[in-house]
Amino acid sequence: MITDRFLLTDKVAIVTGAGKGIGKAIALAFAEAGADVVCAARTQQDIDLTVEEIVQRGRRGLAVATDVTDSEQLQNLLTRTLETFGKIDLLVNNAGGSAPRAALETSTDFFRRALEFNVLSAFELTQQVVPKMVETTGAGAIINISSRSSDMVQTAFVAYGASKAALNMMTRNMAAEFAPKVRVNALSVGGVATQSLDVVLTNEALREQFIKNTPMGRPGEPEDIAAAALYLASPASAWVTGKIFQIDGGCEAPSMAVPVKPL
Repeated sequence: MITDRFLLTDKVAIVTGAGKGIGKAIALAFAEAGADVVCAARTQQDIDLTVEEIVQRGRRGLAVATDVTDSEQLQNLLTRTLETFGKIDLLVNNAGGSAPRAALETSTDFFRRALEFNVLSAFELTQQVVPKMVETTGAGAIINISSRSSDMVQTAFVAYGASKAALNMMTRNMAAEFAPKVRVNALSVGGVATQSLDVVLTNEALREQFIKNTPMGRPGEPEDIAAAALYLASPASAWVTGKIFQIDGGCEAPSMAVPVKPL
């Protein structure tokens, strides 16, 4: 049956930023599809709770507290995964983020941290994981969680947008190098109802503006992104690599604008 191609039976996945929001939704979706999931995030309590829900779904989980900008902690994440499960099939580079800041108020240090968090951490973990994927299973799939800020002009997002644009290009370049054994794709995500969007969704005027400018008439839900991630992780997308999928409620322009001081 065609639906069988969406299963992840007995696969082993690492999901970063798995304690909340999109990362947690992806981890739970993978478990429901049959995978064992290693959950990484900086807050141990958050990933412990995610693992509890994975176990409730009948799969094994492992919570590894990890700062993805720390090379030693990334190596520990991979080591713990292999010690516990003996292989690695899937990687979701979801951890990331950066607050909006006007360009003239963005220091080089702020910009550097955005690059480290949003693209260099994913690069380094991918670089560590891919050889082990091939060694232990012969193949694999990687999903990078990007943002529509990577390709839509948005005021106050110079650091975040540039770092996610770099993540997109990294995805495409790595896909060409790793094919056909390891597939690499990205999800370019619009406004999703997670903690980072609370400032908009809890303000009646801002929420109304956001919904008005989103063709689908609502913010995304973490499960909307998880469903797309499941497709890219599963054999259903076996002929897909090097692509950036836009999951954004139909937006072709920013649904919100962060005001900046004019020159």
